[in-house]
This record gives sequence, structure tokens and C-alpha cells, in this order.
Amino acid sequence: MSEGSSNIKDLVGSEDAYQKSNSFSDFVLAPEKFEKVRGKLQAALERLDSNIGELSEDDALAKKAASCLLGKEKADGDVDFSLTPNVAGDLSRISDQDYDRYLRYRYRYEVYPVIRKLDEFPPCVQIEPTSMCNLRCVFCYQTDSRLTHRKEGHMGRMPLERFKTLIDQLEGKCEAVTLASRGEPTLCKDLPEMLKYMSGKFLAAKVNTNATKLTEDLCHALLSTEGLTVVFSADAAEEPLYSQLRVNSDLETVLKNIGMFNDIRTKHYKNSNILTRVSGVRVNSQQNIDDMTKVWGDMVDQIAFVDYNPWENSYDRDPVGEDRPCSDLWRRMFVWWDGKVNPCDVDYRSHLQVGNVDNGGIGALWHSEDYDRLRNNHLEGSRGKVSPCNRCTFI
Repeated sequence: MSEGSSNIKDLVGSEDAYQKSNSFSDFVLAPEKFEKVRGKLQAALERLDSNIGELSEDDALAKKAASCLLGKEKADGDVDFSLTPNVAGDLSRISDQDYDRYLRYRYRYEVYPVIRKLDEFPPCVQIEPTSMCNLRCVFCYQTDSRLTHRKEGHMGRMPLERFKTLIDQLEGKCEAVTLASRGEPTLCKDLPEMLKYMSGKFLAAKVNTNATKLTEDLCHALLSTEGLTVVFSADAAEEPLYSQLRVNSDLETVLKNIGMFNDIRTKHYKNSNILTRVSGVRVNSQQNIDDMTKVWGDMVDQIAFVDYNPWENSYDRDPVGEDRPCSDLWRRMFVWWDGKVNPCDVDYRSHLQVGNVDNGGIGALWHSEDYDRLRNNHLEGSRGKVSPCNRCTFI
């Protein structure tokens, strides 16, 4: 049994399906942002409508996306593609010249995985600068010694050259690139150089951090990265709950560090298009979005909770009986620090590994036989025969 299971089993126990396309259970965004975005969406729709002649495939997709977000049209497959707070937040900082590009990306990210349409490249790629973490959050796979023990071979940091090769492959093909997965990105010494290399190349770039190791230099490196969303992971607004959930951390340190980040932003980066978010994993009723807003609201642009899923015991709990296909097989690819490519991070010990980026490109691996075999298993109702898919509720 994984080490973290006994720490959390009394807090939660839901086996409900986890809607991966929108895992936010709460999201706080200023109302005026919605009005601004709706106006820009309407302008984009009118501009695309005014084009003389037949629209290109790209323009037609951007037009459809704008129409859906405005509630004027339904997405393919009757998918609910609407203007959610996180999408409105993204669009509020996108330049007019990049609006169509973002709309195409977001439609592909939300709709294609639900209708099982396989794009040329994954709509989202999560790159792991390091698999190591200084915390042992009770809901995280870092509590499993079969991942973290040195002899298992899962711990390490991505070489800068491998990272640059990945970015070169993804530029122009993928908009959502997230630096995070099993570990804490700020523990990677090359993170500032990684951020510099990817700056301005993606419309939906993101870094997740627990904010415990922020320094002034790291703050400047993050704030200098064009088009970035920085997600500070925090699950509570008061002690002792914060430290009970984020073991080895404390609220005072994180408040101080995010305050420092915000001060540097206000003083040196007033015109930056960066977005900041405090996001927590909701595991019980003690966590309150109003309390979170009172504590974090003056420091960040957005505050959110995501639903809990039992990541910490992917290999140990009983099969859950979920036969519906997982949409992430059409949405997201994970690249670990050592180049291994995995279809998800619920499988944090890489039982489902589909290859290595050192031996094949992102596009080729996305369309590889191993990836397609896994997708077909899910489509044909054989998810229950695949581990750990049979213990996961993601759809």
C-alpha cells in the first residue's frame, strides 16, 4: 500500500467519474473580465463573418469556436464548449493578432478529445523539468516510495538540451505546454534557462509550483516569460489545515514568497501579460473558496479548486469499473525528465510508457502503435484489462 493512502482515506472516498475536460470545482475571476472577453469574441466573429469567399479550414475553426463560446452554436458532437472562467482568463490577455490562434487551440483541446478526433500533435504537452519534490502532499503520488526511492530510478532532472529539442518540436504545433508533472519545477537548476527558451512561443504556457522555493531570481525568470500562467499550488487559507495537506510546507513561507512575487511584478512588470493563479486540490468541506479569496485575492489574478482524484494510490486500490474511454488519450502527453513519454500521470510509474523522445519525435509517438493500441482498448470497452486505467475514474 502506498504511504499516502492511510493519510487521506478518511478525508475523501468518491469514486465518481472525473471530468478531465474541466476539473475545476470553483474558479474566481473578476466579472469585468467576462464582459471584455465577450466583446472581443463578438468582434472576432464579425471579422471572420465579413471575409469574402470561402473561409480557410483554420478560419472556419476559429469562427466556430467563437460562436460556441458566445453561445450561438453547439460544438461538434454536442460537446459543451462554453466560456468558462479559466478560458475567459486566458482570452483576457491574448492579443488581437493571436485571438484566432487561441480559439483554434482551445476548440481542439476541449472538443476533439471528447469526439475522439486525433489531432496531428497533442493539444497539450506536459514537460517534467524534474520528478523530485520537497513536499509530500497527502493526495500526491510523491507519498509512494516506489516512485521516490532512489533505487527505483524515477528521480532526476531533465537536461537543458533535451528540453530545447522538445520545445523546437512543439513550437507552431502545440499551444499548451506545461512545466510540471510529478515533481516541483523550481528544484530544477535549469528552470530559468528553460523559461527563457520557451518565452513567447506558446499561447497557453504554464508552470505549476508549490512556491516554497521561490527566490527573487526565480520570480524574475517567471515574470520575464511571455505568455505564461504561473499556478501557485495551495489548498487552504489557514493553518493547521494547510500543513496537514501540504506536508513539509507551511503557510507563512508560501504567503511570504507569493507576496514577494507580487511585489516584484508590481514594481518591474506592470505591462506583463502574465497570469497568476492560486489553485488547490479540494479534498473536504473545510476548504472554502471565500476564505481562499480573502487571503490570496490581492496577490493573484485567479483562485481555483480542482477536484480530488486518488492519484496517490493508482496501483493499489480496487478496480473502479469505469469502462468509458479516457479523453486524455486524445488531449495530453506527458514527457518525463528522462525522455520517457507517458499518456497520463495517474500512471506515475510509467507502466503505460509509449516510447522515448530521444528515439522518436513527439508527432510520431503521438501516432505510434502503442498509443493507438491503448486508445483502441479504451474505445472497445477493454479499459478494465489495462492497469492502472482500470483503477482510474478519468473520462
